[in-house]
Amino acid sequence: MIKTTLKIDGMMCGMCESHVNDVIRRMIPAARKVKSSARLGECTFVTEEMIDEDSIKKALKAIGYDVISIVSEPYTKRGIFG
Repeated sequence: MIKTTLKIDGMMCGMCESHVNDVIRRMIPAARKVKSSARLGECTFVTEEMIDEDSIKKALKAIGYDVISIVSEPYTKRGIFG
């Protein structure tokens, strides 16, 4: 599993978060745990495989958001106790 964090410029409110989440879910149907934070200026999600970064950047640019950076790292599911 891979956790991807997008740093996004332009999110201002909860509706912006919702728009970003919708784009991620539409572009990557297999994405899980999709969460965006306007306060932090980021979106995180988990996938089985690496994503096509250029497609995500273009899709978010089309709705008015700029992707500043994309960081992918291994994700391990946590158990009940940690």
